[in-house]
Amino acid sequence: MGTTYRKVELVGTSPDSFEDAINNALATANNDLPGLAWFEVVEQHGKIEGGRVSSFQVVMKVGFTLD
Repeated sequence: MGTTYRKVELVGTSPDSFEDAINNALATANNDLPGLAWFEVVEQHGKIEGGRVSSFQVVMKVGFTLD
């Protein structure tokens, strides 16, 4: 028998980097979604303040195993 996954969409943010935005979202999701298995970044956005990047945002799909 194979593995079955459920897929949900998350949005992560960070003032430092896209990578930190991904890790922030995954760390938070890990508390509620046991069995996280993979992720796919589908969008990247940034916020600009004073002509500089002030925040990074990623929209991603994550998959987790179902029991």
